[in-house]
Amino acid sequence: MTLQTREVTWNRGGRLVVDGVTLRPRQGETIGLLGPNGSGKSSLIRLLSGAVKPSAGVVTLDDRSLTAVARREAARAIATVTQHADTVVDITVRDIVALGRIPHRGVFGGDRRSDAAAVSDALARTGLADKAAELWHRLSGGERQRVHIARALAQEPRELLLDEPTNHLDIRYQLELLQLITELPVTSVVALHDLNLAGMYCDSLLVLKDGRAVAAGAPAEVLTPDLIAHVYEVDAAVAVDEGTGRPTIAFSPPGRRASAGR
Repeated sequence: MTLQTREVTWNRGGRLVVDGVTLRPRQGETIGLLGPNGSGKSSLIRLLSGAVKPSAGVVTLDDRSLTAVARREAARAIATVTQHADTVVDITVRDIVALGRIPHRGVFGGDRRSDAAAVSDALARTGLADKAAELWHRLSGGERQRVHIARALAQEPRELLLDEPTNHLDIRYQLELLQLITELPVTSVVALHDLNLAGMYCDSLLVLKDGRAVAAGAPAEVLTPDLIAHVYEVDAAVAVDEGTGRPTIAFSPPGRRASAGR
């Protein structure tokens, strides 16, 4: 079983931001959430994480309503990386990553060796082992983003939610991060802006527009010129690699029409 939504709707301050969205990942797959700004990607991530409750519909974990799952149990299963996570306390990178172990600690603490191993592994996976002793506010934006991803990995979740995780990252780290996510033995839901990265790394896509799901399926099926024109209001040519089945998108500058891939 995985984290799922069934016809979820969220009305925030009188504005409908998620409108009847169903998401049913296969266990272990990486799902890309796509759509322009304001389409509902971040709102859907918040619903999946349990940070907010839906106005209608249900979010389930193992076929149980997420609202009925104990907070510690949910925290052990679900890790979330948001866009704007920050801290006012200047602590070390290792200490921030170690926060991911809190759900695994009982009244008398946790297994220190297991905690230390999980933190070290997360630092190594995100290329931060040499930054472990550095202070948070001395890091670049990209390094801070990787720290929060490492914190999520140290949590050892089985459901991973990431809201624009490639923001502020150099191309190398964008590629390494998405490769890492696809290799993890977890179910991942990743909100992305970059359609080519989504096409390269995601097993399936869910495209949102104005809070509603307008397309879902394999990247090569979803990322068509017509879909891109409808959702993003731009022209694009789409080529599908015969060997990998992965799509590559070339956008047309404003004022020009894309002909290839039509």
